[in-house]
Amino acid sequence: MLLPRGSQAISPTGHYTGYVWVRHGLAPAELATPEGRVLFHALEPAMRVSRLLGRPTFEGLLVARHRMLDVLLAGAIDRGEVGQVVEIAAGLSARGWRFKQRYPVTYVEADLPGMAARKRKLLERLDGPLPRVETIDALADDGPHSIHALADTLDPSVGTAIITEGLLNYFDRDAVTGMWRRFAEVLRRFPEGAYFADLVLQPRSIVERIGAGVLSAVVRGRVHLHFADESEAAQALRESGFPAAELTRAGQDDPGARLSHVIDAWT
Repeated sequence: MLLPRGSQAISPTGHYTGYVWVRHGLAPAELATPEGRVLFHALEPAMRVSRLLGRPTFEGLLVARHRMLDVLLAGAIDRGEVGQVVEIAAGLSARGWRFKQRYPVTYVEADLPGMAARKRKLLERLDGPLPRVETIDALADDGPHSIHALADTLDPSVGTAIITEGLLNYFDRDAVTGMWRRFAEVLRRFPEGAYFADLVLQPRSIVERIGAGVLSAVVRGRVHLHFADESEAAQALRESGFPAAELTRAGQDDPGARLSHVIDAWT
């Protein structure tokens, strides 16, 4: 999980998220960290109460959005539209490793230096083809760690996808639309360009307001809720350079899943 510029630490939320994915079979045990295990069990009593009351949980949100992003990416690869993937703020996600076992794609995981270094060490525990891990600053317009510089290392003849997960709501609207503009500029360099991401919108019900409060409490910081609804967010994506953009809920079965939307955008 990417933190604001200048921070080299791995966020507590990043550790927690990684442990949730392991628990749900979305990552191998080798990617779980001791910090994530401690945080998960510390928060589990509160999450259990929330589940019993039928309220959203952070765990439900994480699992739903992760699985939906997997579905979007797999579909793009299966259709032959994407053969290269850049996952920004990949954190402790195993998506790169899982997709490398399944598809002969180029997969680049990009994060700030602290997380990138730790991820390389954790990936060394795993067998099979591994994703490439690079350092990136998603807020940089140019320079050696910008998305433009990373794109220079890819094959310009192959359709490419950019993924961000658990990133957008940490930044204000200007920072988010700036990232979208840079992503669109980069993706236009390839025959096909896809952008898949998750986004929490402004709450429209009591349950959603409770869920937004839970999210803020878990991440221990401000969560930016930029857009009132799907159409407003899709319009901002189009204005940033994605002519085809839509948002759908990450899921309907779990209250936490209904908090998150997934972005399916193309250049």
